[in-house]
Order: sequence, then structure tokens, then C-alpha cells
Amino acid sequence: MSYKIAFFDIDGTLVNERKQIPQDTIDAIRALQSRGVEAVIATGRAPYFFRPIAEQLGIDSFVSLNGAYVVYKGRPIFEKSIPREHLEALVGHAAKHNHSLVFEGHSEFYSNEEGHPHMIDAVTSLRVDLPGYDPDFWKNESIYQVFLHCEEHEEHLYNEAVPALRYIRWHKTALDVLPAEGSKAQGIEALLKHLNLSVSEAVAFGDGLNDVEMLSVVGLGIAMGNSHEEVKPYADYVTAHVDEGGIRKGLQYAGLID
Repeated sequence: MSYKIAFFDIDGTLVNERKQIPQDTIDAIRALQSRGVEAVIATGRAPYFFRPIAEQLGIDSFVSLNGAYVVYKGRPIFEKSIPREHLEALVGHAAKHNHSLVFEGHSEFYSNEEGHPHMIDAVTSLRVDLPGYDPDFWKNESIYQVFLHCEEHEEHLYNEAVPALRYIRWHKTALDVLPAEGSKAQGIEALLKHLNLSVSEAVAFGDGLNDVEMLSVVGLGIAMGNSHEEVKPYADYVTAHVDEGGIRKGLQYAGLID
């Protein structure tokens, strides 16, 4: 199979635990691009959380916010915001349990509580600025994803209370909240349709629970060696750790670089 496009998760895939891109990965992405293969970021992060990473790699197309906001060469081509009534239900339920929320638009993000320790712990782990404070941001702007700040033993409080939403843990104190049908796969399919490409012509790299659908839908799904153990069964191939040439070795396996 001659693959024409490759999608890359960020955390644990393009960047390591120190949130740095290994030089080996930079070289591999450049080699891929030199062969005319499109490199696309596919992440749960919002665009303002990964701009320096995209610029460092020379990537200007991305599937962001877990598939809810897709940009091709600087132009938005797909977006799916969370319905206002579902946000209202989430806000009300989180308030009952004193759980902080962060609302993510495509260009700004705001918290409904200032200085919550769970929020600070999670957001600072991404090595990005903390959100501003605006508890009504969700009422006035399109929201594509929400950070729900609670611990693992508290997740059950939401699965049945607000079933129209999907919850994916990415940090010990944080979950991504997105529409029940939302996933990176949805955003990838939208971009492939825009480019008139089939899913069989795509490769994807990932390591987290929010990568399962993405790895399953493409022609070749590659899990990083450092992947969550529940992710690996959904991949066609498990490459090396992010710090051990995982991207390069995966692209070589796909026949995309030497």
C-alpha cells in the first residue's frame, strides 16, 4: 500500500514526557515531507496549545480538539461544537460536585473557577499558559471540548448523568469532554473526504485512549511503544518508545522513509 498522508498525535507521540520533540522525530517528519507525503497533527489539544510544535515541524494542517476542529493548510474545513444544552447539563452537574471546568473554543479557553488545584495541576502538565477566568464563556462562544477536573474514582458521577457527552481521561485530575460521537477519527474522515483520499491511504500514530478510534479507522494504525496498554490491541503495529526512534521506525515500517 502506498500511503499518502500521516496523522500524528502530540503528547507521548511527537513529544516526550518533557514535552520536547526528539531530534530523531524532527528528522523523520522532514524526510516524510520531502517525499511529498502530507504530515498532519491529530490531537486532543486545542490549536493554541500546540502552535510552537506545529511551527517547529513545518505542519500547517491539523485535526484538533479530538476531531472537533479541523484545519487544512491554515483554513478551517470542519467543526463540530458541543450543543449548548449539553454544556448546561455538564455545568450544573459539575457545580453539584465542586468540579472545575475549562471551556475550549478554537482560539481561546477559559475556566469557570479561578485557581482550582486540579485545574492547575492538569493544565500546567501541558507546559501551556493557564486559562483565563470566565464562567459564562460557554454561553457566548462555540465550545468544542471541555476539561473536567476530577479524580478517577469520581468519573462515574458523569457517565449516566450527562450521557450525551463522552469522557476520556488524559491526566490524573482531568478528563476531555466531547460529544458522545466525537473522536479524532471523525475529524480525520472529514479531512480525508476534503482531500478525496480514502482511509486506506492514511497512516496514524498515537499512544493514548483518545487515539483508539483513529488507529482503528486508518489503513495503518501505529501505536507508540510507550502507549497505554489498552491502546496497543487496536494498532496494526507497535513501534518503539517516543524517545527511542518510535516515529522514525514506524514510518520505515510503513515504507514512507528509508
